[in-house]
Amino acid sequence: MISGRTGVLALIGQPVGHSLSPRMHNASFAAEGLDFVYVCLDVDPADLPAAVRGAAALGLRGFNVTMPHKRAMVSLVDELDEGARVSGAVNTVVIEGSTLRGYNTDGGGMVEACREAGIGLSGRRVLLLGAGGAAASVAVALGGEGIGELRLYNRNVENAEALAQKLSAAGLETVGVYGAGALDEAAGDADVIVNATPLGMKDGDALPVPEELLEAGKAVCDAVYRPGGETLLVRRARERGARVVAGERMLLYQGVLAQRLWTGREPNVEAMSEALS
Repeated sequence: MISGRTGVLALIGQPVGHSLSPRMHNASFAAEGLDFVYVCLDVDPADLPAAVRGAAALGLRGFNVTMPHKRAMVSLVDELDEGARVSGAVNTVVIEGSTLRGYNTDGGGMVEACREAGIGLSGRRVLLLGAGGAAASVAVALGGEGIGELRLYNRNVENAEALAQKLSAAGLETVGVYGAGALDEAAGDADVIVNATPLGMKDGDALPVPEELLEAGKAVCDAVYRPGGETLLVRRARERGARVVAGERMLLYQGVLAQRLWTGREPNVEAMSEALS
């Protein structure tokens, strides 16, 4: 029951009508008897600064941020965690009084999803596809797990080199950079392949790596989530005997981490998972 004391949380983006986040978070609140409600707020980019000020003025506990606002949010918060600072993107904001703290839980969500799937990361050789904000957040989280080597692949090698420099400045030294034409070399003896490119979002998208590189003994993780189905990468990797992590599980666990930040309590992961499926 919504009352005069109900804490309000939100997703800010444009568009947001398709989002499964309200279903996921509200299922956990109901299961745990927590007096919170999670809603979607469609915000035009020109109105974002006013919306953020309004969220604080109205006493929201916090909010998630989705496209196209993740990068713009960096300059609108007072503090940033390491994932948000390095990636230049915020997906979770916690409001405490007049202070707004920005986080990026995408990378942590991928790590938690790997843990759920029994994929060990410590000492492993990881190939990370992409060099955008999602890739940067994942890279920071992987570094925190003590991976043995990180290989960044991006068709535009300059973007990969720029990300490698940011990661090095953050203390992640074992970074190799690969550009167009070097994918086979980068993937050859990699233990884990993580797709942090947009490939797979749309029907007809090509695989981000050639199918022959998806083989038994590797772990293949996809940051792309397709409601109601799996990406081609996840299907092909599973068919070829690789252990897989689908984007849905990353979505779940980035939400788990966000809810933990807002409430200070352990979310009901089972209820959130059931709501997504």
